[in-house]
Amino acid sequence: MLNIGMRNTIIIGSGPAGYTAAIYAARADLSPLLFEGMEPGGQLTTTTEVENYPGFPEGVMGPDLMVTLKKQALRFQTEIKSEIVSAIRREADGTFVVTSKNVEYPTKTVILAMGASARRLGLESEKALYGKGVSACATCDGFFFKGKKVIIVGGGDTAMEEAQFLTRFAETVTIVHRRDAFRASKIMQERVQANPKIRIVWNAIITEILGIDVGHVTGVKLSSTTEEKHWEMPIDGVFAAIGHEPNSSIVKEIVECDEKGYVKVTPGTSKTSIEGIFACGDLQDPHYRQAITAAGSGCMAAIDVERYLSEKGV
Repeated sequence: MLNIGMRNTIIIGSGPAGYTAAIYAARADLSPLLFEGMEPGGQLTTTTEVENYPGFPEGVMGPDLMVTLKKQALRFQTEIKSEIVSAIRREADGTFVVTSKNVEYPTKTVILAMGASARRLGLESEKALYGKGVSACATCDGFFFKGKKVIIVGGGDTAMEEAQFLTRFAETVTIVHRRDAFRASKIMQERVQANPKIRIVWNAIITEILGIDVGHVTGVKLSSTTEEKHWEMPIDGVFAAIGHEPNSSIVKEIVECDEKGYVKVTPGTSKTSIEGIFACGDLQDPHYRQAITAAGSGCMAAIDVERYLSEKGV
């Protein structure tokens, strides 16, 4: 296996967190190497218009924003590889080895920025219409559904919170849940059930999202989970609120994670349970999951790395 010379820092993952970490690390003369991973640019590459990222008063397309951030990282001499990291190993001297395509890259520090992936409904029509009326982020896309009718799928606190949020914009919000009771906390259920703009469809699942022929969501097909019943509902938007999966599989045995797999960091920093490994973005954030907070944490990670290396006399 080929072994490359020692690096100051390696960033695993792209998106707002990874690219921002690269920009700051490069400007600190740390010559970062960034592995883009299996989804270069992160979740924003699957969205359409982003209107809440500062500096873009007219909005910006998600993929365009990621191209801009990547160009900025390259401008400051970040080395970027469109590869997937397969393993991370901690050495006896406290350094690390990152492996990709059977090549080992020794490094003094690692910044984890692999993000999290929204759980999907698993429908082909969902995939085809993602960003065209299908979303997994109400706070990101709710504004686009002013005066429209939307469906949200889920039964936990996230679904309740996002349903409440969507009522600020949508004419009506329908929660579709496969069971006859929510998993959400009692207070969240009470708020939802007391909201006149929210209706609930129990014991049902979406089997197809309609509108592929016109390029945007026009309705859904529903099926009962308790009886042989199928029907269609006209709708303008579909939101999946069935959770996120942090992309932490390659580090779960190395750094401490919570019960859901999110990497734990020391509050107010990007420091993980292992000295020399730092985490940023949605990989360590189960609460906000916004591009701007991911970018901010990427900045924190790069500054933490710079200070760590300085304290070590590097």
